[in-house]
Amino acid sequence: MALMRFSVSLDEGLVRQFDAKIKMDRCPTRSKAVGDLIRSSLVQTEWRAGDEVAGAIVLVYDHHKRDIVKKLTNVQHDCHDAIISTQHIHLDHDNCLEILAVRGKPGEIDAIVKCLKAVKGLKHVSLAAGTTGERLL
Repeated sequence: MALMRFSVSLDEGLVRQFDAKIKMDRCPTRSKAVGDLIRSSLVQTEWRAGDEVAGAIVLVYDHHKRDIVKKLTNVQHDCHDAIISTQHIHLDHDNCLEILAVRGKPGEIDAIVKCLKAVKGLKHVSLAAGTTGERLL
C-alpha cells in the first residue's frame, strides 16, 4: 500500500491539544492518530449507510435475578442470524459480563440492543459499533 502525504492547517491550540491527547494515548505519530480518526469516521458512515457491519454488545447483569438468564437466552435465540458468537464471564459471585459478537445490517443490530435493554434486571447494555473491515484499508 503506497503512502500519500497531505498537509492540514489547524489552529495552533487545537494541534497542541491533539498532540497532548495522542501522547496520553501512546499513539506513536500524528499520522497514525489521523488515520485512526478517519477510519472511525468511515465506520460511522457504514452504520448510517446501512451497509453490513459488525460489533459487540456488552451486557452486565446479576444472574440471580429471576428469569434473567432465560430472557437473555430467548432474545439471543430469536436473533441467532445476527449473533455470531457469545462469551460469558463470571465477574464475581453475583455479576456476569456477557459479550455478543454481532454482524448484520445496523437496523437489525440496533433492534437487538433495544430488545436487550428492555430485559428487566440488566445493569448495563452497550454497543461497540464496528466494521466487517471489507470497506476499510
